[in-house]
Amino acid sequence: MPDREFLRQRNALWARLRALPPDSPEVEAAANALADLVGWSREQVLAGLGLTAADLPQPGAAPNPPGEAE
Repeated sequence: MPDREFLRQRNALWARLRALPPDSPEVEAAANALADLVGWSREQVLAGLGLTAADLPQPGAAPNPPGEAE
């Protein structure tokens, strides 16, 4: 059975990911941290959020300024 600290970290990362908009630069870091913690691929983490890689900006890409279309 997972220990209490592992569950706390896992749940905090899921909560953080659910609270962030998909185009936030923080999503990539949180998704990678969760994937490392639970041993999943990035794609599995995104699927758990109902997302695919196409729903996120490419890593390293500058976000669009507010009000500008993609």
